[in-house]
Amino acid sequence: MRRFWIRMNILYEKLMFFIFLVALLIVSWGLYDAWYVYNKANDDSYLRYKPVPGESVAEDMPITDDMVAWITIDDTNIDYPVMQGDNNMEYLNINPYGEYSLSGSIFLDSRNSADFSDEYSILYGHHMEHGAMFGALDDFLDKRYLENHSTGTLIVGRDGSKVYDLGVFACVKVNIFDKKALDPEALDVAKELISKETSAINTSITKSSHILVLSTCVEPVSTNRLLVFCYVYE
Repeated sequence: MRRFWIRMNILYEKLMFFIFLVALLIVSWGLYDAWYVYNKANDDSYLRYKPVPGESVAEDMPITDDMVAWITIDDTNIDYPVMQGDNNMEYLNINPYGEYSLSGSIFLDSRNSADFSDEYSILYGHHMEHGAMFGALDDFLDKRYLENHSTGTLIVGRDGSKVYDLGVFACVKVNIFDKKALDPEALDVAKELISKETSAINTSITKSSHILVLSTCVEPVSTNRLLVFCYVYE
C-alpha cells in the first residue's frame, strides 16, 4: 500500500510539473505575441520611403504597388502609407510590405477612387495601443487637442504626383449599423452626423466640399467606430 501511494505522489508531482510547464509556455507565447504585435505596429522603417513630390520612386522600394497615398497628421503618430486592396478585408492583416501582420495597414476604402478625386474618401486603420496606427485618433475627442492638431498632408500616388493639405475639424463616435457614415456615396449622411453628434468640432477650420474621414474601432469587439473628419484642400 505504501508503494502505491509513493507511486501516486510521483505521478501527481509529474502531472503538476506538466501543467506548470504548459502554463509557462502559454504565458511565454502570450508575452511574445504581445511584443511582436506591438513592434510591428510601431515599425517605422517605411518612413524612409515616404514620397517626395517631384521625385521618382526609389527602385528598391519594398512597399507594394497597392500604395495609393501617404497620410500625415502633424505632431501626431499618424504618418503612414495608404494602401488600397480589391476589397476592405485585404489589408486588415497585411502590412505595406505585403507581409502578414496583425496590425495591418492604413487603407483606402476599395469603393473609393485611388486618386482621391471623390468628394468623400474613407481611410481605415486598426486601433492599436500606445497611439500606433489609428489608435492615435482617441486624442481628437478632446476639443483642445483637436484645435492644436488640425493640420496635415495627403500625398497622392507612389511618386507624390499630387499633394493636398488637410484640415482636421471634427471627431465622432458612431455605430456603423445606425449611421451610414462609412459609405463613399453618403456624404450628406456624414455632414448631418457631423452637425448633430460631434463630441469635438473645430469651427475655425476653413470649409471644403472635399472630405476625408479616418475610421477605427472603439473597442476590440464592437460595431462602434471613432471617426475623425478632415477637409481636403486643393
